[in-house]
Amino acid sequence: MRLRKEVDEMQEKDILLIAKISDALAHPARIKIFRYIMEQNKKRQRICNKDLVNHFDYSQATISQHVKKLSDAGLVQVKREDRYSYYFIHLGTLNDYLVATKKFENM
Repeated sequence: MRLRKEVDEMQEKDILLIAKISDALAHPARIKIFRYIMEQNKKRQRICNKDLVNHFDYSQATISQHVKKLSDAGLVQVKREDRYSYYFIHLGTLNDYLVATKKFENM
């Protein structure tokens, strides 16, 4: 994606980050899943796909698709152990997103 010349490299980087994260959070189910993973991580609980399927009224395939979108955006990290995949919020990406949106608010 090309942006106009007056948008400097740093702004372009922020714009692309905001677009990527906003796209990942554009579906209500993904926001619910993201929030639940964050809440459980704060309690130091490990969350796997089975936990998400049991908590939400979505199929395993649907949960997997939504988590993949969150993971591709860098919001969720996946750690595999044996047969299970555990999900953790990537706080660095979340912080970068919040900082980038704050910059635009202050323009």
